[in-house]
Amino acid sequence: MDRLEAMSLFVAAVEAGSLSAAGRRFSIPLATVSRKVSDLERHLKTRLLNRSTRQLTLTDAGHAYLAACHRILDEVGEAERAAAGEYSAPTGDLIITAPIVFGRLHVLPVVTGFLAAYPDVAIRLMLADRITQLTEEHIDLAVRIGELPDSSLVATRIGSIRRVVCASPAYLAEHGMPKTPKDLAAHSCVTFEGLTAPAAWTFSTGKSDLTVPIRSRLRVNTAEAAIDAAIAGAGMTRVLSYQITAAVRSGTLRTVLEAFEPQPWSVSLVHAGQGLLPVKLRAFLDFAAPRLKKRLVQATWQA
Repeated sequence: MDRLEAMSLFVAAVEAGSLSAAGRRFSIPLATVSRKVSDLERHLKTRLLNRSTRQLTLTDAGHAYLAACHRILDEVGEAERAAAGEYSAPTGDLIITAPIVFGRLHVLPVVTGFLAAYPDVAIRLMLADRITQLTEEHIDLAVRIGELPDSSLVATRIGSIRRVVCASPAYLAEHGMPKTPKDLAAHSCVTFEGLTAPAAWTFSTGKSDLTVPIRSRLRVNTAEAAIDAAIAGAGMTRVLSYQITAAVRSGTLRTVLEAFEPQPWSVSLVHAGQGLLPVKLRAFLDFAAPRLKKRLVQATWQA
């Protein structure tokens, strides 16, 4: 029995949710996958998976063994990359994830510059407004916005961004400028899922926070839509400062309530950092960190 192959098939079956999906991933017939996983269970003298016609579920032993398989396969992969020279020259594939708008505006230009400088590296850039699991999803590097929880991950801070409230000059001319957060009760607001709550916004008043109710007349599911609605005069919206840099500079949006903004959110580059870093990842960190810092400074403004 090829134990590493069996481990890989077992992990793939769990991740994909079925033995047939694992077979498709490795281009192996379903019967072969089933036999190899069964051989692994017989070798271990324990059941790893509970099989049904609809789904696979891990046994208690399967949960523990899955974690061990991840660790062993990662170590084997690292040894193979070292033997192949990946730790001596930037080469191979990198998987990077970032929030959608920040990734498009700031990470993508840095990535294209890196590709031009390092022709032997290929990058998969995943833009998503969710917290990805680096180890489980096999991601090399993540751009994270916000405070980071304590973990084994290694973070490099590259700057910060503000959470701002803004509206079009035409809207403010018609409805007036709010002087305190409580004035928002008299205004129409545009909210979007992921950053702004549809019923209340929280502000900073020195050492304490102040949560005020708002009147959300339009709810959307992207920051771009919220910004477009605010420019069109639909009301006030709360977004991240880098998302409206161009609109503020062009005069199509104006920020309000600056004195009550919450503490800025940190922007960090995060990676697993376990063992010796591949040169491709170290090269990207060295290339990207100063350039992203510069872009964040250039995108920072005070109204």
